[in-house]
Amino acid sequence: MSGSKLSNPAETQATADAPLAMTVHELPVPADVAQADEHRTRSGRIKMLMLALVCMAPVIASYITYYFIRPQGSTRNHADLIQPARDLPPAQALDLQGSPVPLSSLKGQWLIVAVAGGACDEACQKNLYFQRQLREMQGKDKDRIDRVWLVSDNAPVPAALQPALAQATVLRVAPDVLQAWLAPAVGQQLQDHLYLVDPMGNWMMRMPAHMDVEKASKVKRDLERLLRASNSWDNAGR
Repeated sequence: MSGSKLSNPAETQATADAPLAMTVHELPVPADVAQADEHRTRSGRIKMLMLALVCMAPVIASYITYYFIRPQGSTRNHADLIQPARDLPPAQALDLQGSPVPLSSLKGQWLIVAVAGGACDEACQKNLYFQRQLREMQGKDKDRIDRVWLVSDNAPVPAALQPALAQATVLRVAPDVLQAWLAPAVGQQLQDHLYLVDPMGNWMMRMPAHMDVEKASKVKRDLERLLRASNSWDNAGR
């Protein structure tokens, strides 16, 4: 037919009978795969470390500002810096109803921590009073601070204390957990101090034992300076 070209049946059959050509790619060597995986793992760890350092940088800067860059006329701190700071232990506490509460849930706020048995003797009540006063004295910054009472035994908390504890967190914590995390000054007992914990859960400061009005007024200035130094990265609330 004009305008069309018929194929040769013999050529068509030969083409159909010819084997298909396949391209075989070289498989990766197991050693090369392992080396590449190791490189990716190492690179990931370095990135995580750098991210952690970036996150910690504001905290470190605020500590440096607080402890080494003094306002004119300032002579010394009135609380003890804990070096190195001690992170909240990965332990469970109990609320006063007996429900489990992870200690890690306390992170996100500055904490003024008191420790005492549930019966709460006169010294304990005095610490709870100054704990409340130190927070109130921070004015507009007080919402960046939570009051925490860690009860070190199974004794019931007196009903008379409940109104004063309405805005506080009260948890029962095993004595061995407390002793592994917090520590008193030489010659003092754990319940003699108030303790300051930063929003990342690090116990970083121990207030003077047997708090009184004079000591509280000095610690107030320490807290003001520390809150001011951390103002760039810490906000109220968790």
